Amino acid sequence: MKRWTAALIGILGVAAALAVGHLVAGLAGPAASPFLAVGNTAIDFTPTPLKDFAVRTFGTYDKLVLLIGMAVVIAGVAVVAGLLSRDNPLPGTVLAAVLGVVGVAAVLYRPDVGRLGVLAPIAAGIAGVVVFRWLHRLASRPEAGSRSRRGFLIAAGASVLAGVGGQFIGTRTDVEGSRRAVGDLTPAKPAPAIPDGADFAADGTPGFITPNRDFYRVDTALSVPRVRAEDWVLRVHGMVDRELNLRYDDLRGRDLVERTITMTCVSNEVGGPYVSTANFVGVPLRDVLREAGVRPGADQLFSTSVDGWTAGTPVDVVMEEDRGALIALGMNGEPLPVEHGFPARLVVPGLYGFVSATKWVVDLELTRFGDKQSYWLDRGWGERAPIKTMSRIDSPKGLSKVWGRTRVVGVAWAQPSGVAKVEVRVDGGPWQATRLSTAVNDSTWRMWRIELDLPFGGHTVESRATDNSGYTQQQARVDPIPDGATGWHSIFFTVE
Repeated sequence: MKRWTAALIGILGVAAALAVGHLVAGLAGPAASPFLAVGNTAIDFTPTPLKDFAVRTFGTYDKLVLLIGMAVVIAGVAVVAGLLSRDNPLPGTVLAAVLGVVGVAAVLYRPDVGRLGVLAPIAAGIAGVVVFRWLHRLASRPEAGSRSRRGFLIAAGASVLAGVGGQFIGTRTDVEGSRRAVGDLTPAKPAPAIPDGADFAADGTPGFITPNRDFYRVDTALSVPRVRAEDWVLRVHGMVDRELNLRYDDLRGRDLVERTITMTCVSNEVGGPYVSTANFVGVPLRDVLREAGVRPGADQLFSTSVDGWTAGTPVDVVMEEDRGALIALGMNGEPLPVEHGFPARLVVPGLYGFVSATKWVVDLELTRFGDKQSYWLDRGWGERAPIKTMSRIDSPKGLSKVWGRTRVVGVAWAQPSGVAKVEVRVDGGPWQATRLSTAVNDSTWRMWRIELDLPFGGHTVESRATDNSGYTQQQARVDPIPDGATGWHSIFFTVE
């Protein structure tokens, strides 16, 4: 048969396999979809430097890039299999079977997929073999032509319908309806109002409170878990005096508190964007753990997400009375957005998110760091991960041109110590103190600005922050992994 015909048969065979697998996964559990299961498993086995490169290069689009890349690779393999099968369908048949086996292995590896989930990749493998061989037989007949074209159209149409059907069935859980039914989460102890002068947004800094739609999101979930509040249960167990099983209404019925907290991702490069601030509403985590009774020797709070992701948080930190750690239910005046952890997540000020901010949390186990390793700790990341004192220049932008008197503005953070001062220097000269915005609390960021009279030409400006303990941001550049970047942020611009 012609090369393009053979290639098309390969692509349609694989498309049918993935579509049928997605359809069956809609019934068995969306995470069982072979495409997503293989993608999530690929994330788990990707070397840390490559993951860091993906986050640094593609930001919050890293998962989309992964999915597109997987689709391109799979399409390429399908084309090769089709071309190898021009005379005999055996190579394509073997490929379909191999893909099915890979899908089964990926589903069995996933901690968030039940054993029935293997039905999805098995169905995918069978569908791929059947469709590939059927199309190959049609195209190989002497009278092939209109009949094979109809077969191609039927296979393509059925694949689209199966894929769309699987997506519809898999997202049938009405999570948004559950969010709306939660209603207002009115805190018994609201956070103090954000004072005037808390930001310099008019000069180029972010607004003090980050809108939910703009709040950074960095996680390992290819598909956002969909859990209704009425189905959610949080188990607290391990080295405790009494095990707790808390439903959403159990937490909702308690006295809720509101806290203004800045969160920071460990993947944030010097000058990077992965830092945001919100008003979180929830239940003090310390109170829940005291209710369970933490036994002596427990030094790790091992939290697990509904999708199987895990984090380990130092117990001594979450038990600090003034730390303000929360089991958060709300964010900026509404229930948590689905992509930010609805129904509930952890928020522990002062620690990078990979040890403190488990979204879609369903399990809290009191244990020891020596006995159990979390997702990122198992991959060589830091154990305690306190946030490092940092500052960033937001305006002028690097390589920009400015005219006349130059206003330099930016942001600094040093949770939970708080920012005491920010200084800048121009072209390696003396450090100059900046004007700080009105402080909100020590667990939030702080904006700064300074006016500079600079001569015409190119200039380099650097910034450094000092926290309330007297610690000053380090100059030495250190990569974000394993426990946070260091270094002075600098920009180059031209005065004209």
